Amino acid sequence: MAALPSGLSPTIDPPGYAMTDTAHTQLTTFTQALQAFERGDHTAATLSTLARQQTTLLAALPPRYSEVLLNLLDRLESSALFSEESCSFSQKDLVANLTMWAEKAQGILNAL
Repeated sequence: MAALPSGLSPTIDPPGYAMTDTAHTQLTTFTQALQAFERGDHTAATLSTLARQQTTLLAALPPRYSEVLLNLLDRLESSALFSEESCSFSQKDLVANLTMWAEKAQGILNAL
């Protein structure tokens, strides 16, 4: 597991986000955090921490969704450590993939 940003612990949500107990609400929380990251309001580490805390959402989805999300988050955190030119992971592409993941997850949740 990646190191948490200063001031955060695994049981405390990033500021402005509350843990919820429904998968749909947790997906909304994740989507809002992803949008905040795109605007520059969150760091990659903050987004990653929040996404990993959405355990009800991850439990409601097929196991491969957790694997894909965690892989994307790991790459996003790695990309944040380097300039865009020196990293093999494009943040723009990773955000697009995370957005696609959220859209597909919404489809799965709607089908349940």
